[in-house]
Amino acid sequence: MLELSTLQTLLDPLFPGLMGVQLLEATPERVVARMPVRPELCTAGGIMHGGACMAFADTLGAVGTLLNLAAGQTTTTTDSSTKFIGAAKAGSVVRGESVALHRGCTTLVWQTNITNADGRLCAVVTQTQLVLEGRR
Repeated sequence: MLELSTLQTLLDPLFPGLMGVQLLEATPERVVARMPVRPELCTAGGIMHGGACMAFADTLGAVGTLLNLAAGQTTTTTDSSTKFIGAAKAGSVVRGESVALHRGCTTLVWQTNITNADGRLCAVVTQTQLVLEGRR
């Protein structure tokens, strides 16, 4: 299994790194991370943009799937459903916890709860990751 620091090093030069995603825990069943809510990730009203919220959750499900892949396999998101429930203000930090609902041979389903600095639920995201076999 990949070490947390190795996973973070993979994310840092990519979009999740640009967003400021910081992994806290990562196992094949659960991924936990935090993300600062910078003004660049917000709406004009100073609230975290829905797209930033969805991208944060998508990253956690993808990381969890990565930890379930065999050598030569990759993954992609096939679908994602987001229920927005609360808000996170610019200058705060959100926490995401993604748990595997299904870990099959060809798909994995993840549910991510995103909470604000007060511990209140901001969003629930359910996504399906497809396992892709390497090219022959």
